[in-house]
Amino acid sequence: MGLFDFIKDAGKKMDAQFDLAKEVYDTGIEVEELDIKNDQGIVTINGKVKTQEDREKVVLTLGNIEGIEKVNDFLFVENPETEAQFHTVESGESLSKISKQYYGNAMKYMVIFEANKPMLKNPDLIYPGQVLRIPKLED
Repeated sequence: MGLFDFIKDAGKKMDAQFDLAKEVYDTGIEVEELDIKNDQGIVTINGKVKTQEDREKVVLTLGNIEGIEKVNDFLFVENPETEAQFHTVESGESLSKISKQYYGNAMKYMVIFEANKPMLKNPDLIYPGQVLRIPKLED
């Protein structure tokens, strides 16, 4: 749980009909008792998820929407586990460059790609300001 900062002017474009709950449901992640409130770019989310990974993906799904600058996370995790690191993409970065930075091996970029599905659809399509999950590598 906590307050996560994002770049307000980066992310998926919203229109007047944009539904934050639909964005979460469209990920396929099951969130029980989902409750989302958006107060001028500060989103508060409540509910219950099965894993830490689900929690992080829900937070990132919401935070990576244009106009959202903070996500106040009150999600309950049924099976707590180690939290992943978050990384804000900078201009000129690729998943392989980020992988080299965190894992010492550029070829581990698919670990980051898989950890950020369904938000990422293609490992070559990331953008500056986007926040990604960087999970700990399994031993």
